[in-house]
Amino acid sequence: MKLTGAQILVNCLLEQGVDTVFGYPGGQALFIYEALYEYQDKIKHILTCHEQGASHAADGYARSTGRVGVVIATSGPGATNLVTGIATAYMDSVPLVAITGNVSTNLLGRDSFQEVDITGVTVPITKHNYIVKDVNNLATTVREAFKIARSGRPGPVLIDIPKDISATTADYESCEPLKFSAHSPVSSEEIKTAIELIKSSNRPFIFAGGGIKAADACGELFEFSKKVASPVALSLMGLGSFPPDDELFTGMLGMHGSKASSVAVSECDLFIALGTRFSDRVLCNPKTFANNAKILHIDIDPAEINKNIGVYAAVHGNVKETLSLLCKQLEKQDHSEWLTKIVEVKKKFPSDRPLKNDTMPYKILTTLHDLTNGEAIITTEVGQHQMWTGQYYKFDNPRKLLSSGGLGTMGYGLGAAIGAQVANPDKRVCNIAGDGSFYMNLNEIATTVTYNLPIIEIIMNNGVLGMVRQWQKLFFNQHYSNSILHRNTDIIKLAEAFGAVGLEIREPEDIEPVLKKALACGKPCVINCIIDSEENVLPMVPAGAAIEDPILELS
Repeated sequence: MKLTGAQILVNCLLEQGVDTVFGYPGGQALFIYEALYEYQDKIKHILTCHEQGASHAADGYARSTGRVGVVIATSGPGATNLVTGIATAYMDSVPLVAITGNVSTNLLGRDSFQEVDITGVTVPITKHNYIVKDVNNLATTVREAFKIARSGRPGPVLIDIPKDISATTADYESCEPLKFSAHSPVSSEEIKTAIELIKSSNRPFIFAGGGIKAADACGELFEFSKKVASPVALSLMGLGSFPPDDELFTGMLGMHGSKASSVAVSECDLFIALGTRFSDRVLCNPKTFANNAKILHIDIDPAEINKNIGVYAAVHGNVKETLSLLCKQLEKQDHSEWLTKIVEVKKKFPSDRPLKNDTMPYKILTTLHDLTNGEAIITTEVGQHQMWTGQYYKFDNPRKLLSSGGLGTMGYGLGAAIGAQVANPDKRVCNIAGDGSFYMNLNEIATTVTYNLPIIEIIMNNGVLGMVRQWQKLFFNQHYSNSILHRNTDIIKLAEAFGAVGLEIREPEDIEPVLKKALACGKPCVINCIIDSEENVLPMVPAGAAIEDPILELS
């Protein structure tokens, strides 16, 4: 059957089971958008206000479903506006396919209007990328792109399609999606070494990252923790992978992790790392990290092993398969004395509440959790509110927290909320923002209204760039250089101007009735929450300090 390149593209998307794409049209993508018009009864297109918002929406769609997110943009600035979203997905291992139009092949390399070498730009932030210069290669390229995005460690792939390729006709035959593998052979010798290390340990400690989610290994993690009889900490990316109320759970680990986690990492004799890249925010000071322990690292990506910290032993393989093998071969261990000590530290320094329980962020987040029965999908921007969300909102499902952990992208959350709400129309979706992040993506409120997406935007408004100000307070002699926001915006009127509902929380007694009203209204809603600028994120390990020495209180 003869089809245009654009029609071949859309048919290949249908082959992959794609039902929704996010994007923004432009001159070099016109034939692609003509094909989307032709197939609009089969593929829904969500038009955002900005290409970056579209990329984050595709990311949120992927994280909340486990499927590949798809974003489409035109050439030049349309393509470059995707870069932050692609980098965000790359850092957090999110399966994404970005499709860009480009100038016709005869105009490539001539500095043509709105021409950018987007494949050159995105080499460092994609698993792979393509520029298609022969329409006969287009279908194969699309199919390969989806396979690569899902295989092994997931991530983004970019396909750049010159305008003439999208207009040229070629033969097309439908094809089943290529088989992809998130698996890799696990060495029996590496498994044997891991088992010997676990059996000889008296004080094991398990730390799990976002790889647990990617591998769908939450059940295996739970079984493994019980077999090893070990405390368990999670990274921000791993939250939701382990029951938050389980006695073995110590909370997050790292710069803003719990005291119990920092004690466990400093006193354990075996540190078991699962699906994590050992970021600097986790290690704090790599020279002093887990100095009393042997480190066992289990990860599907061999490049991560010994990259940021040297390990004693490693298992290269899919973490779900590896944990399953370990659980089958391990006898139940007994570390009652060790566990009792960690439980005592947890009681003294609980990870799910601040030292002072009257703080507004804590009350807002715990009330939101209670009113939604913990069933909401929560997206976040980046900053203090992100850390408060990780500390205080109890996540019991791996796809309920969508947050930019690796790149730390301010402006991520609202776009991600749009993608999550489109993918999960029957679920409640809330974006937790700071006022700094809010101003980076508030245009996407218009998108929520256009598509009647009942997303609740909760702004922790302290009038400052909170995390920047906190660092300036602690380490820069309280020189608040350009971290105080002199915004005179009436956020309620702004929300209403977009067509959303605008509400405000000023006092603790406002929290429950306002949240109930927002949850009941069934419309896009913006809640302006007035927060004291002196509210800080604690615990906090200063840059370069040992993880076992966090700041717990500020005067």
